[in-house]
Amino acid sequence: MYRLLVAGDARAVARFEADAHGRVDGGKLRGVGLESLQEGQPQVRQTLDRARHFLTLVALLTALLAAVAIAMAAQRYMRRHLDGCATMRCLGVSRRTLGALFALEFAGLGIVSGVAGAVLGYGGHWALLGALGGLIEVALPPPTLRPALIGIGAALVLLLGFALPPLAPLTRVPPVRVLRRDWGDASRIAWAAYAVGVVLFAGLLIVAAGNLKLGLIVAGGFVGALVGFALIARLVLYAAARAVRNARVAAGVGWRYALASLHRRGTASALQITALALGLMCLLLIAITRNDLVAGWRQSTPPDAPNQFLIDIQPDQRADVAAWLAAHGVRDAVPAPMVRGRLVAINGKPVNPDAYRSDDARRLVDREFNLSYTTELPADNRIVAGDWFGTSAAPQISIEAGLAKTLNVKPGDTLRFDVTGLTVDAPITSVRKLDWGSFRVNFFVLMPPPVLKDFPAVYLTSFHLPAAQASLLDPLIARYPNLTAIDVAPILAQLERMMLQVVGAVQFLFAFTLAAGVLVLYTALAGSRDERVHEAALLRALGASRAQVRAVQRAEFVVVGALAGALASAGAIAVGWVLAARVFDFRLAVDPWLVPAGIAAGIACAAAAGWLSLHNVLRRPALQSLRDA
Repeated sequence: MYRLLVAGDARAVARFEADAHGRVDGGKLRGVGLESLQEGQPQVRQTLDRARHFLTLVALLTALLAAVAIAMAAQRYMRRHLDGCATMRCLGVSRRTLGALFALEFAGLGIVSGVAGAVLGYGGHWALLGALGGLIEVALPPPTLRPALIGIGAALVLLLGFALPPLAPLTRVPPVRVLRRDWGDASRIAWAAYAVGVVLFAGLLIVAAGNLKLGLIVAGGFVGALVGFALIARLVLYAAARAVRNARVAAGVGWRYALASLHRRGTASALQITALALGLMCLLLIAITRNDLVAGWRQSTPPDAPNQFLIDIQPDQRADVAAWLAAHGVRDAVPAPMVRGRLVAINGKPVNPDAYRSDDARRLVDREFNLSYTTELPADNRIVAGDWFGTSAAPQISIEAGLAKTLNVKPGDTLRFDVTGLTVDAPITSVRKLDWGSFRVNFFVLMPPPVLKDFPAVYLTSFHLPAAQASLLDPLIARYPNLTAIDVAPILAQLERMMLQVVGAVQFLFAFTLAAGVLVLYTALAGSRDERVHEAALLRALGASRAQVRAVQRAEFVVVGALAGALASAGAIAVGWVLAARVFDFRLAVDPWLVPAGIAAGIACAAAAGWLSLHNVLRRPALQSLRDA
């Protein structure tokens, strides 16, 4: 057996790959297989796929956090520039001129921030390369301008979608209405602009993901959370305000006033809670998926994972080889039979490689399969569809889930294999999910023993051999020269190094996103600072003590934080469950403390932001605060 390894310029490798695939898939080079990084060892491929999906998820959620921050900052910007816009409108500035002024201002801001972000991204690129230096042993070319241009374009899309909508009413109402803060029908323009912004942002998420399924899940989760959080927040505030007005409900003055104030500012309060919940949801979602990914990676190759494969064991050697291994302390080395067969028909229709669009499918049906038989479901397999055939003697097939998807077959379909010139027809009765990271012997197709036991077979097994016993197999190979021992310990060591580096990269990006999320949370809570300052000053002017004002503020922030935290936890669990099942291919382990932790985090964020923005109000005279407000 010979192997040819090809490396070089990406375009040259792509041209070679296309030419080689044309020759192999066209039948000119039968028996030749092609493997790339994406098509090689299932263990490595699964790890890299999950890492790539997670890094993409981090990027998408960071963009989502940026969208929330921009929307909330633009709301406050609009309120602070209201009087200036009114003055310009009164002085005769046209709507078109005012709109162009805002557009140019925010376009410049977007370009400057995009360039700054590209510079930071360039630095982060080298930081990641430093963290992954042990994994990447070749000199990589410097990054191109394409990512920078994409980043700047994304910044402009975010500004267009979330910064300009709050400013739309300022440019489309008469000057007198601007001075009176009476928008009339102009608010509909803002909501329409927001709808366009959400659609643009959802499209940006799908395009940036590079994976339609991941992009649709994140975009759908964003839109669903945005609408759902806003509606739930509005309903809860309405119900709570009505409840505390009931004389039979025991609630302090602070709680009554806080809930009444939140209900009075219903739309603004719901938007603030929604923004805070979205920010927290992104952080919680990254946290729970990161934890499960890291735990899965670390458990995927346990210390006693098989590192030796023994193949080409003949039927008359099976018992002797198993006994020899057991006598020398090798555990769980059970030889498994392997029968070679070619798939020739599906549901009676001859298989034609050219009928498949997927290169993987064409290669699979153009080669022989390794079939096996057993009565017991292998330990690292689980049934995801149908029923395991067990001790049944009837012809049946249990097929691996990935192969079933590639061939587009399901339980109930019938496969026909050509085994040494004889045909074997059997229906698919179950679909199995395999743990490729276990490094144990696995087969794409399993059948009951009576179906295949009379066909020629060889046996193979895998087991763990400590490094100190590396030469243990030499006497066995000398006794049976036809045996082939394959040492996969170097592959396991490389896989472990790769996992450690990937975990480090994930931790680095998580810390980066966490820092961005903290800024977003502060922006979301600071958006209502001016209204809170004005209300606090009014309470002080009406004779309320500092303790009473503090009680109102505490109650308001507890309500906002607790509701946002609860919504964020529920949203993170829902989106995380879908991502785990549809993208990452693992079972999401939800910590029962996630919801209490989310509520506590929401309250802590709300309280911290409230204290930072309002603690000076209580130290100043009420008249001064009213003038500043």
